[in-house]
Amino acid sequence: MTKQVFHTNTLGDKLRQLRDEKNLMQREVGAVIAVDGAFISKVENSEKPINRKHLTTLSKFFKVDEDDLQTLWLADKIRLIIKEEKLGKQAIQIVFNDFNQ
Repeated sequence: MTKQVFHTNTLGDKLRQLRDEKNLMQREVGAVIAVDGAFISKVENSEKPINRKHLTTLSKFFKVDEDDLQTLWLADKIRLIIKEEKLGKQAIQIVFNDFNQ
């Protein structure tokens, strides 16, 4: 079986990639943070957000930098807020410019 390579910037895709690299089932990852496999599936498909507190546990479990997971988590939250906004891109550009001044 060929492993999928994900090149998107969502937390769900990153978690799926990490899980696939360890050949784990969704229920096995879910057990690490006391949720079921169906919940992990929804997180991987960006249908459900994961609680921020779980990122610490998952970063230790997968042996990855927690800041990387936190960054994707925050990007997902921002994406969720602005995705339905007609002027979302313009608003993000203003914020980006503010941070770069």
